[in-house]
Amino acid sequence: MDVMEPTIAKTDAEWRAQLTPEQYDILRRKGTERPFTGRYVNEKSDGTYVCAACGTELFSSDTKFESHSGWPSFTEPVNREHVILESDHSHGMVRTEVMCRSCGGHLGHVFEDGPSDEGGMRYCINSGALQLERS
Repeated sequence: MDVMEPTIAKTDAEWRAQLTPEQYDILRRKGTERPFTGRYVNEKSDGTYVCAACGTELFSSDTKFESHSGWPSFTEPVNREHVILESDHSHGMVRTEVMCRSCGGHLGHVFEDGPSDEGGMRYCINSGALQLERS
């Protein structure tokens, strides 16, 4: 797993002022949105999904797929260097957490049950952690 300090550092008050309450809960407190409620679950537009906190490019619409999990799912990041993966032992489970490398924001988790013809990974990401920049 990766261990690296984010390059963007802000106080808790600065994050609270910048983000919506939902974005703050997801990105700064490692929360999650309820399944099938996020604005990008059924999004089909072309573009790049960036971090809602800092604008770092994270995922391309070209790698988005329908996982039926209730969250936007991608087969891979735009650039593997833009995300941090860490072991997550919360909620009585062992998972791999996905975070933005630039700001340290919690994005979601990655699982090994994605499309086998695309590498087998499913980056299960909260809509609230993302902003779509349409092409």
